[in-house]
Amino acid sequence: AWKWQVLSLFLLCGWGWVSGQIHYSVVEESELGTVVGNVARDLGLKVEELPGRRLRLGSEESLRYFAVRLDSGTLVVSQRLDRERLCGAAASCVLSVQVVTENPLQLFRLEVEILDLNDNSPSFPTAHRTLRIAESATVAARFPLESAQDPDVGSNAVSSYRLSPNSHFSLDVKQQPDGKLFPELVLERALDREEQPEVQLVLTAVDGGSPARSGTAQITIQVLDVNDNAPTFDHTTYRVKVPENTPVGAVLLRVNASDPDEGPNGETQYSFGVHTSDSVRRLFALDPHSGEVRVSGALDFEESRFYEIYVRAHDGGGSPAMEGHCHLRVELIDINDNSPEILLTSVSSPVQEDAAPGTVIALIGVKDSDSGDNGQVHLQIAKELPFKLVSSFKEHFSLVTSGPLDREKASGYNITVRAVDSGSPQRATQKTFYLRIADVNDNAPNFSSPFDTAHVQENSLPGTSVFTVSASDPDEGSNAKLSYSILDNGMQDVPISTYFRIDQDNGTIYTVRALDYEQDKVFQVPVEVKDAGSPALSSTAVVHVFVLDENDNAPSIVYPSVPKGSAFHQAIPALAEPGYLVTKIVAVDADSGHNAWLSYQLQQSAEALPFQVERRSGEIRLAQALRESEDSHRLVVEVRDNGTPSLSSSVVIVISREENSVQDFSKSLDLPPSSPEDTNLTLYLIISLVSISLVSCVMFGLVAARCLKAGSASWTLAGCCRGTGRKPASHFRGQMKPDGFIKYLDVGGAGLTSQAQNYTSCFSPMSEQSDFLFVKPFSHSSTAETVAAYEQVASTLASPCDGQAQPNTDWRFSQTQRPGTSGSQNGEEAGAWPNNQFDTEMLQAMILASANEAADGNSTLGGGNGTMGLSARYGPQFTLQHVPDYRQNVYIPGSNATLTNAAGKRDAKNAAPAGGNKKKSGKKEKK
Repeated sequence: AWKWQVLSLFLLCGWGWVSGQIHYSVVEESELGTVVGNVARDLGLKVEELPGRRLRLGSEESLRYFAVRLDSGTLVVSQRLDRERLCGAAASCVLSVQVVTENPLQLFRLEVEILDLNDNSPSFPTAHRTLRIAESATVAARFPLESAQDPDVGSNAVSSYRLSPNSHFSLDVKQQPDGKLFPELVLERALDREEQPEVQLVLTAVDGGSPARSGTAQITIQVLDVNDNAPTFDHTTYRVKVPENTPVGAVLLRVNASDPDEGPNGETQYSFGVHTSDSVRRLFALDPHSGEVRVSGALDFEESRFYEIYVRAHDGGGSPAMEGHCHLRVELIDINDNSPEILLTSVSSPVQEDAAPGTVIALIGVKDSDSGDNGQVHLQIAKELPFKLVSSFKEHFSLVTSGPLDREKASGYNITVRAVDSGSPQRATQKTFYLRIADVNDNAPNFSSPFDTAHVQENSLPGTSVFTVSASDPDEGSNAKLSYSILDNGMQDVPISTYFRIDQDNGTIYTVRALDYEQDKVFQVPVEVKDAGSPALSSTAVVHVFVLDENDNAPSIVYPSVPKGSAFHQAIPALAEPGYLVTKIVAVDADSGHNAWLSYQLQQSAEALPFQVERRSGEIRLAQALRESEDSHRLVVEVRDNGTPSLSSSVVIVISREENSVQDFSKSLDLPPSSPEDTNLTLYLIISLVSISLVSCVMFGLVAARCLKAGSASWTLAGCCRGTGRKPASHFRGQMKPDGFIKYLDVGGAGLTSQAQNYTSCFSPMSEQSDFLFVKPFSHSSTAETVAAYEQVASTLASPCDGQAQPNTDWRFSQTQRPGTSGSQNGEEAGAWPNNQFDTEMLQAMILASANEAADGNSTLGGGNGTMGLSARYGPQFTLQHVPDYRQNVYIPGSNATLTNAAGKRDAKNAAPAGGNKKKSGKKEKK
């Protein structure tokens, strides 16, 4: 027994905590959706738990005017609130709101006070009233006026009266104990009917709202001759108490007024005063002759506990009649005339069969409009049921399990709740509801397929539907209600939820932002489905989302690289023949597939241009010989991809003829005049280079003899110079102009490890005034390796010729070395040998750098994979890894030749220094 007592005390304490009330207030006539208060915050509930706990309003009165938003936990207005209709003239208007939660089942009681809004203007019962006042009325005589009626309460009710200016009357306002104001006219100066038989006044009633509202009434004072005694009541105030079930026609009391006048002036009649409300006039009747007050309607204690009646007595003698006034208060006595009401605020049906004893099944509220013992209610249920009633707080009970439930024995119960009050005689009522017993959640949802594939176009708008996953759950009710979510395991340190979201109800996957094929081509989206059971069960699946490429990247021109709005300047020999390769446009496209297929074309020009562009390779060739009158041409080359719609980029190339190259180069450098010391230094350098060239010739002969002795079928530098255990395929390539000047030189070696090398040479326009600069960054070759490599290749340049020689047909590109796609360019171009000491110095320096690099075995300048001159043009930071799919587009402008040894065609004499200057179109110009 003591255990049940402790348990009952615990439940009472728990429900006592739940019963703590929260008070809100809201202004009447608030718009629908107006927030009354945050129920979740004030009750200590978390917003994310509200759907699971099924937060809702319990009573019908709560649902009629308010609603609860589960997404925010706020209580909002759901229907128009009219305080005057809900509470009438009551000073306080409070609505009781019941909030119910589940898991666990709890009931919270709130109070919402409806604040009055100044939405009504004061009004008088009659817009025009006539008062008859005898001219014998004494100064300071008072004359009650009709009070203005204002449905608003508090400060919004009538707060003051004003009287229009006049010379006879003033206004005095009295306040009754209940706060009502009664205006009275006060005679300030004696009336004289002969002087002024009638006085017109305007009475204005003003409420206390903001902004204030007002109403007016027209008052006409008719001045009469003498009837100087008014009726007088025995009591100014009468009080009477009667039961609320007093029958219609019963006499409550009799009022009496006396008039000392004689004749018609002393005959008194009774009527309701102007302050008596219409509702009181409907419930009570006043005999005009006897003064008896009778019941004329049904009285109800629950509607109003008292009534205020104002009685007026006037005589019938003379003109005008005299009046007297009194006040009657009728108080009602409550009787037990209302049966209890049972309110099922929440029923947890079905209930799990594994519910523990003491589990709350339903919350039951009772209501009895009577007072005192008549309103005390007790609840009862059948004793054979495995349930019991526990009183949580006043007028609220909880139905809890009192023993174990067994669904196999009883799948449900019809529960009858009976409510009995303590009145005499007792009144009772009952309500029956059905409680179903349900199984537990023992089945996890399953996807139709654990792996799915979806496709989505890149740059699709956020919110694009990608795929819909489907899952099923054999459970019923909430146990089969599924919700989908994405497991955010991250991808490249970026949460997958930043790319996709899923509709938790139907499983449709949407994009959160536009996808970029160039950044992410495929996503693995792990999806979890979870049921709404308790505990919830779940399963997962993976959706592979493939991003489809869209042509959203315009071609990017790699070479020539010029600032936006600038032009690339290219010079060609004046004697260039048709088919001469001027330069080659190199472009890449970040897209893939057809969207990355590039084509080159010249934009139409007003004049006919003697150039043509190879559509696929981007080579610009001379279509016809240049005329002497044509100094330069401006070409706009457009690179367009094969996407839909097609995107393009363009570059402006200015091609000019070269006449006096050496002189122009000298002018462009704008060097200061040389000094004798510079001339001597140049001479020493020339002697040194000539000596090295002679030594190189000797070394080359020894190497050639070695190759012949080994039976080598290919008498080439790369085929002969091979060490043991490594294969440094060194090579060098040169491009000469018809006048014998070096236009481009590419030297390098290909080893096991690719490494881009960069060489820079700087020459003065005259050989005797030349400065030589050799740069090989990121090189770690030893001095011995450099000398050995130099000995292998230096002999190829024993000495320059006095004049320009014919091209050597042995110095050609192989098919794999040709520029363009797969090296399939039309025609072959040969490089010319240098014909002066200036170009010889340049070539020898570059060959020395190439030999040193070839000895390392790390150069990427050689080979037959279409990479000719790539490192020499773009420097060590630009390798084939940057543009792996566009090697066929990489090309070095100008005439191309692969140099091999043809010593028989070269004269051993040193050429005289060139008399002109030439500006190099090398790496410096390309930048």
